[in-house]
Amino acid sequence: MKNLSIVVVLMLLLTVSCTTKKASITKPNIIYIMSDDHCAQAIGAYKMRLAELNPTPTIDRIAKEGILFQNAFCTNAICTPSRASILTGQYSQTNGVMDLSGRIGADKQYLPKELKKLGYETAMVGKWHLKEAPEAFDYYNVLPGQGDYHNPTLYARTGNSLSTIRFEEDLVRDVYATKYEGHSSDVITNLSIDWLKNKRDKSKPFFLMHHFKAPHDFFEYADRYNSYLEDTFIPEPESMWDNKNNGSLATRGINDCWIDTIGSSIGHRNVIRNMGMHMEIDPTIPDPEYKHLAYQEYLKRYLRCVKGVDDNVSRLFQYLEENDLMDNTIIIYTGDQGFMLGEHDYIDKRWMYEESMRMPFLVRYPEKIKAGTSTDAIINNVDFAPTIIDLAGGETPEYMQGDSFKEILLSGKEPEAWKQATYYRYWMHMAHKHNNPAHFGIRTKQYKLIFFYGRDYKARNTAAQKWAHNPESMSDFETIPAWEFYDLANDPHEMNNLYGNETFKDVIADLKTQLKDMRASINEEDGNYPAIQQIIDAHWND
Repeated sequence: MKNLSIVVVLMLLLTVSCTTKKASITKPNIIYIMSDDHCAQAIGAYKMRLAELNPTPTIDRIAKEGILFQNAFCTNAICTPSRASILTGQYSQTNGVMDLSGRIGADKQYLPKELKKLGYETAMVGKWHLKEAPEAFDYYNVLPGQGDYHNPTLYARTGNSLSTIRFEEDLVRDVYATKYEGHSSDVITNLSIDWLKNKRDKSKPFFLMHHFKAPHDFFEYADRYNSYLEDTFIPEPESMWDNKNNGSLATRGINDCWIDTIGSSIGHRNVIRNMGMHMEIDPTIPDPEYKHLAYQEYLKRYLRCVKGVDDNVSRLFQYLEENDLMDNTIIIYTGDQGFMLGEHDYIDKRWMYEESMRMPFLVRYPEKIKAGTSTDAIINNVDFAPTIIDLAGGETPEYMQGDSFKEILLSGKEPEAWKQATYYRYWMHMAHKHNNPAHFGIRTKQYKLIFFYGRDYKARNTAAQKWAHNPESMSDFETIPAWEFYDLANDPHEMNNLYGNETFKDVIADLKTQLKDMRASINEEDGNYPAIQQIIDAHWND
């Protein structure tokens, strides 16, 4: 009897152990796919001007079989700050990453830390761009800084060749460097598939951040796409040719005296930096031909990079399907911000204008998300971490400022008290020859209010340079403070700045109240930057 009792107990323990192990892997896997500078207007599912070119059939599948967010926005349209907000669930001033010099150490890599508490195996593969190594992940293999498009070197925690990498002057790390042959989009996908297949703990659910370098400038695509779109005319935005009443004194100067300097252009308008320079168009060709040639070459290179991303997402999907992982994996696709593809004759991101601040955001999870869902609910990248944690079975930590939109994912509808506005702030000022003035603002579903305060948050010597010299960096300069207001319901392309129009006097006053309250609630005020606060106080009621 005693031996029989022991056998029964052992069988019970084994049953409990197996049940526990089985329960531990019933949570959904999560793959977060993010490209660099991939904007909504270059995704077919968003049905914008480039949709007819169909550059993204695989990414479109996520929308067809899941949910598409029409109003997903970043809070700071520049790489490092956006990635920091995604990882921390916090706005820039709270997580300390306001510009490209910011860093996120392992202690602030909150998203993988929280998911590991919930039993997830975590991995980060591809473009990282947050200075310090992603040590909070169980596995990483990442590009240093921007990394290379072709034959890239990536750094990992383990490997064969130990290297000492200087991430910053005061920050040195020993990591293993490996150079891989091929295009970065292919290499990053190879590494993710290898981790999924050979390196992860398969007894646990997994969380994989799969980050492409593409289509970041300067749009170096794989050779197999040399002929893609070669003989195709790429639709050109009307605002590239006629910007009408977009902008203000802050972006155009008095009598348009700054339009040759502020905002990098497609054609000859900006004498400091324009896309024709980067596309090696003969500078002696005058506009409009120079602008047309620059735009066509720019978009073809950009979309060739996008096609490479889409084809590699297809490879990732193929692995998931062949290994019975597709339907138990939440698949998220996004970009780290939007991107200007010639709209308003601008390139790059940084602006609070729609094409720059809007992020594509699509999610597939057939067990919970109804296929073909679309929502105009406002979300931003500070909300991503809380939502992913919620989907994994956790609760949003108190230190995170974002909100989970899991309910919107599952129902397609906004909760009754869901946010009706989002905040934006570009902290840098007149940087990198793109020369975007510093600004902040608020966007609702119908309206947008922007304040260009025009001063860098860092201490500057404003007497050091002269405007006319067009120096390498113009961050020392203060630009004219000015407001812009757009009625998005009637002017979705932001072609008519209506600030000062008496018809909208009460609307603008209400937006300013909301903006002031929002800045206070999310720790985005300027008490630490008295020079900026002085400008805000002096021009708040302009």
